[in-house]
Amino acid sequence: MPVLILIGKTIGSILITMLGLAFVTFIIGRVMPIDPVLSIVGEQASKSTYDEAYAAMGLDKPIIVQFFIYIWDVLHGDFGMSLLNGRPVAEDIRRVFPATLELAALGTIFGVTLGVPLGVLAAVKRDTWIDQIARVVALVGYSMPIFWLGLMGLLVFYGILGWVGSPGRVGIFYVDEVPTVTGMILLDSIIDGNWTVFKDALSHIILPSSILAYYSMAYISRMTRSFMLEQLSAEYITTARVKGLPERTVVWRHAFGNIKVQLVTVIALSYANLLEGSVLTEIIFSWPGIGQ
Repeated sequence: MPVLILIGKTIGSILITMLGLAFVTFIIGRVMPIDPVLSIVGEQASKSTYDEAYAAMGLDKPIIVQFFIYIWDVLHGDFGMSLLNGRPVAEDIRRVFPATLELAALGTIFGVTLGVPLGVLAAVKRDTWIDQIARVVALVGYSMPIFWLGLMGLLVFYGILGWVGSPGRVGIFYVDEVPTVTGMILLDSIIDGNWTVFKDALSHIILPSSILAYYSMAYISRMTRSFMLEQLSAEYITTARVKGLPERTVVWRHAFGNIKVQLVTVIALSYANLLEGSVLTEIIFSWPGIGQ
């Protein structure tokens, strides 16, 4: 029951957040110094054409009615037309979202792989030099501006050492080299069996995904340490140790086993944060995702 309550609260919080985000997006679209009608019909259009488009877009209705129409359209997958290129926004999202999904997924995988063991080790070795190092690493990763980390990563690993590929998703010679199946170029190159493109794409994604992974690892390791400390101080852990159970069994089977549900929630939130927080990373690395 507590898990269901937690899930319910999380879903409710997400819905409220999404509604608030939709409202802010709607208001920004109305206060921007851009006439959406002129963006569509052009500045040379007649007044009758302008008025017709103005009415067709629902701009002649009260602002609150416009907002509910906007929400209704969004719920039905209609995000309107882009003022920049005239294409449906939903079409643009479908085209670029796989790139963001791929970047955030790889960052989360790296973050979980490193963050969970680091958090467990820090809790087991509490107040030792290992714990202190783990806490400093987490603090730096959680507080350091991600754009600065990205720029330094580009300078060192691409500009100076040349260990990674240039900004962008793939080298210019491999653009459209593999057919689009999932939109995620690593998977598409595997499906196509084109390992040359896979290697090139991996060299481009490894640095931005590692930057996101560091941020994710910092959050996950900090939460894992907190959860584990709570479990390791519980009476059932003391009882298990008194019974002579191996420390590995006590830590991983008993203590870690009881934080799995909490940890899944943390990982899910971290993944969601990377999906929405990868904007700066995508801009720095010229990654053709939602951030662009």
